Amino acid sequence: MVTTSRGSDFRDLLQTTSLLEIVGDMIRVRTDKAALGDLAIVENVDGAVSTARVVGIERDIASLQVFTGGKGLSTRAKVRFTGLPLQVTHSENILGRIFNGAGEPIDGRPTLDQDPRINVGGPTVNPTMRVLASNMIETEVPMIDLFNCLVESQKIPIFSVAGEPFNALLARIGFQADADIVVFGGMGLIFDDYHFFRTQFEEHGVFHRTVMYVNQASDPIVERLNIADMALAVAEKFAVEENKRVLVLLTDMTAYADAMKEVGVAQEKIPATRGYMGDLYTQLAKRYEKACDFKGAGSVTILAVTTMPGGDVTHPVPDNTGYITEGQLYLHDGVIDPFGSLSRLKQHVVGKVTREDHSQIMNTMVRFYSNAKEAEQKQQMSFELSDFDHKLIRFGKLFYDRFMRIEVSMPLEKALDLAWLTLAECFEPQELLIKQELIDRYYPGNPSMQADDAAVTG
Repeated sequence: MVTTSRGSDFRDLLQTTSLLEIVGDMIRVRTDKAALGDLAIVENVDGAVSTARVVGIERDIASLQVFTGGKGLSTRAKVRFTGLPLQVTHSENILGRIFNGAGEPIDGRPTLDQDPRINVGGPTVNPTMRVLASNMIETEVPMIDLFNCLVESQKIPIFSVAGEPFNALLARIGFQADADIVVFGGMGLIFDDYHFFRTQFEEHGVFHRTVMYVNQASDPIVERLNIADMALAVAEKFAVEENKRVLVLLTDMTAYADAMKEVGVAQEKIPATRGYMGDLYTQLAKRYEKACDFKGAGSVTILAVTTMPGGDVTHPVPDNTGYITEGQLYLHDGVIDPFGSLSRLKQHVVGKVTREDHSQIMNTMVRFYSNAKEAEQKQQMSFELSDFDHKLIRFGKLFYDRFMRIEVSMPLEKALDLAWLTLAECFEPQELLIKQELIDRYYPGNPSMQADDAAVTG
């Protein structure tokens, strides 16, 4: 074993030692020179070199995550500590590029070794530098823009289950959202999903202002833990130093939590609920709290998919997420559910930065759709239906086709106009229970014809 002390020269920051133990993708070495979060270079006996990060220190034993995994690693491998934390490349050149969980380009284009690098996983912003959310990010998804607005600096998850088109929805939001820069973080993606996101961003002309960090299902699981931190570090840098409105898209945070669980087991940590580590809430909050509207600068908004195993909302990952985030969007049966979904910040923009009728239309549409579901149940049970019940059932079908299907795309102003047309097709003005001044201004004169025109142009 050869050990050198830390000094001002980079060579003095290196320490070489032998491995004590290999557990999955974790290695343990004896040292008194490592610091938590430091990077290390692991050189195997066959000359293969990989990067590792210190994730735990107990007395003179350091535990490290090997980014490329522990497969094929020998206990005779050498470890050299760099004295540097995990860093990621940040410059204008990363836009339109794709990186893996080790920060290396995987798009076949030149490396960016000469570009500036920034530390990953720093502290969240000082609360005094946060600005109260007051701007809307339009996504052109009616069930979001019209009913649960995405507000700049918000952190909000999409709760869904395996098999639902949550990645298709996330991609559409990415290329339709009103944001300066999109930062995508994919964790445990199968190749088809990775290729889907890449092609969608390219085909819709937003790839030049997008940076992607991708950990595929076949990649080392420890690299999965770096994805969110890299994406958020870069997003924060763009927002603070270049005044950009950055939208961060993450999928899937449950895969991220599962990776934390697996690494925690390898570190011999004591598990808590369903095998997850006791600091699950803290680890999730540390990432989500990066969402911020910075005083005198730009903003970071986080939209993250969280899958619920078996559709169980009490599962530790969605359960803890719900306490951290500012609402949630429920995606099931291919639609965003208007009942379970909630944006706790929408009151900051509805009717203030959006049209004056937004609040009334939003509440009226959901109220009628709720009544429509009750009328449908009465119909299925062969109860006698009133004329108003028939109106409700017709409205429910139109509402589903024109607004709820995730394929539907339209700007907010057009969605509000179509909402008025839909209401006018099914109900008389006095049945709406909307302020008369709004009815006088927005209720259409010939609703059936205008609704057909709107559907054609939409």
